[in-house]
Amino acid sequence: MSTKSNIEWTEFTWNPATGCTKISPGCKHCYAEVMAERLQAMGAPGYENGFKLQLHPDRLTQPLKRKKPTTYFVNSMSDLFHEDIPFEYLDQVFDVIRQTPHHTYQILTKRPERAEEYFQQRKVPTNAWLGVSVEDHKYGLPRIEILRRIDAATRFLSIEPLLEDLGAFDLTGIHWVIVGGESGAKARPMKTEWVENIANHCTAAGTAFFFKQWGAWGADGVKRSKHANGREFQGKTWDGLPTGAQMQLAV
Repeated sequence: MSTKSNIEWTEFTWNPATGCTKISPGCKHCYAEVMAERLQAMGAPGYENGFKLQLHPDRLTQPLKRKKPTTYFVNSMSDLFHEDIPFEYLDQVFDVIRQTPHHTYQILTKRPERAEEYFQQRKVPTNAWLGVSVEDHKYGLPRIEILRRIDAATRFLSIEPLLEDLGAFDLTGIHWVIVGGESGAKARPMKTEWVENIANHCTAAGTAFFFKQWGAWGADGVKRSKHANGREFQGKTWDGLPTGAQMQLAV
């Protein structure tokens, strides 16, 4: 079934596909890959092949069974627009999204060019938020330009892990920005001034800002557990959401 999530900016995860392949520096220490391998070792259904891409048609109807309005992170264990997921299967996923307008679906990809191709002949459901992962200049910033061309009611950026200062960039047409540092033993550090730059851009553009976590490296540059480092930035938590959005308490 769909799973209640510990991710701060969503409620439940829905994985009609699992597994992926790495395409940019943000993928280097992929949490989903580590989790998939752990689930494979535990004998969990659906992870018999570890992190190899796999479609799960039996999971397509999961959101239909939940009547309470819920925010779903779609494919937390994959990339919905992976090149090996057929458009015909995406049609089935988005059919479920259209059938459940009481839910909100957050879809995050590192492959916006494929999302753009898919939506050239299809409309984005209004209850589907489309987002791209942004980790650096070379790979991340160009994704924003492609996302902006897709006619979605809500567009967002997941800037996690933030690997360098993004400098000046355009948030026109972007409704929400999530920022976070990397976790894990091999995590790469995130600097305070990098976060400040993004927060300032959000303020100037009127874009909602959500600070997810420092990760393994604290604001003071000391490495410790992500829980010890917490998620305060400038002395407070930042839980901004797109205008009109509200997260319900998932039960």
